[in-house]
Amino acid sequence: MEKQEKQDGHSSLTVVSRDGTRIAGVRHGDGPPVILVSGAMSTGRTLAPLAERLAGHCTAVVYDRRGRGESGDTAPYAVQREVEDLAALIDAVGGEAALFGVSSGGALVLEAAASGLPVRQAGVYEVPYADFLPDGAERHATYVRNLTAALAEDRRGDAVELFLRLTGLGEEVIRGARQSPMWAGMEAVAPSLAYDAAVMGDGVLPRERLAAVTVPLLVVAGGASPAWMLDANRAVAEAAPHSDHRVLEGQTHMVEPDVLGPVLTDVFCG
Repeated sequence: MEKQEKQDGHSSLTVVSRDGTRIAGVRHGDGPPVILVSGAMSTGRTLAPLAERLAGHCTAVVYDRRGRGESGDTAPYAVQREVEDLAALIDAVGGEAALFGVSSGGALVLEAAASGLPVRQAGVYEVPYADFLPDGAERHATYVRNLTAALAEDRRGDAVELFLRLTGLGEEVIRGARQSPMWAGMEAVAPSLAYDAAVMGDGVLPRERLAAVTVPLLVVAGGASPAWMLDANRAVAEAAPHSDHRVLEGQTHMVEPDVLGPVLTDVFCG
């Protein structure tokens, strides 16, 4: 582990995972450690605003998942490698931590907790299990098949488009996104879309695996999200033995840190 103090009071955190991959992160604040796990097309910076809202009460850690940002990558990919990344981060912050994941990052948190890592508490926000969407499992399978083909041919832009369509964006919005300054950064992390697809498995709620999550689990959804997303996350809470299910009124999949932050502070930082 390498640690370097920064002038803004944060500190960088670099760990080496079991397979030798370097994973880069940033600590915010001081107190009980909480590791925040981002979803698809995201890096640690995506969750930095949320980490800032926890920093007065916790040590909030954001990190670039492998294949993104400042972190490295090692082939071949396996979901277990990302679990090992979290194990290395947990060891670096004291040997035990809470985990909180957003979207597909939540599926990774659930797998890490079920794997028996030293997790004191876990939490997720809107894990998008597709079997609660009409024809969702079939749509997920088609997406994975087309994504695999696009990435095999290094058609990164097409891979990004496939993901944006999966999230429900219209063609006009996608065309506009292609012209935006953000597009190059989206293409840069496009190969990691395959990792999120692997984390989500066949897209179906893994009830037996969730039964193995024996630590306290916070399950959060936005009240303004689609009904299928609310149903999926209610089912996550029902499948886990020790869950606390909450709905944040007025919030969508793009939850506001100022709304989510106090909930996480209350649950994880006490």
